[in-house]
Amino acid sequence: MVRVFPRFRAALLASACVLGLAGCAGSVAPEIQRLPERVELNSVPFFRGETYQSAPGALASMLSQQGVVITPGLLDKPLHLPGAEAQLQQNLQGLARQYGMVVYPLDDQLSALLTQVAAGYPVLVRFTEGSSLWAQPRYAVLAGYNRDKQTVLLRGAKDRRQLMSFSAFESSWKDAGSFAVLIQAPNQLPAKVDRQRWLNAANELARAGQEQAAARAGKALDGH
Repeated sequence: MVRVFPRFRAALLASACVLGLAGCAGSVAPEIQRLPERVELNSVPFFRGETYQSAPGALASMLSQQGVVITPGLLDKPLHLPGAEAQLQQNLQGLARQYGMVVYPLDDQLSALLTQVAAGYPVLVRFTEGSSLWAQPRYAVLAGYNRDKQTVLLRGAKDRRQLMSFSAFESSWKDAGSFAVLIQAPNQLPAKVDRQRWLNAANELARAGQEQAAARAGKALDGH
């Protein structure tokens, strides 16, 4: 009898460990669990530059993915850089519309971003980088993820395959305001498209002087 109890206790401890590991593995949101295990959009271009040039590089990647012949250096002047860093979020979207693209904002949930990546669409994001005493906003392109390892893959300014854990990315992304957008051709509807959000984005495109592109965006939704 004396020997049975330690064995029983050991079995309980082993069971607790297994349950604990299962709990950790199951910490990913159900929406993410339903996505493919691993996605990497290898076709998304990478433009190496200095860290402070992250915004032109990220936008150049997104536009190049849509077939626009562009380099980050050609975007500095229309983005009013250097000097207009505080207006970058607005200027990035406005410049994308000048190229006839629909700027489609995403919800502030990691699952919303990964759903688009799983559908083949890279996501332009802003996140903070650096220490708590000197954190700076950076722009990058979310171009992949690994669900089991719980990592995202970014096209950063200096790294073609910058890896961050889900938790680290979510924290730095939300610290920077949870900015995440698709830059789509007018006939390229996002995954699980929100009809009103797409129409609003098309209206913004029309207000930017791209009426024909906006009309194509509306027709794409009508045929969906």
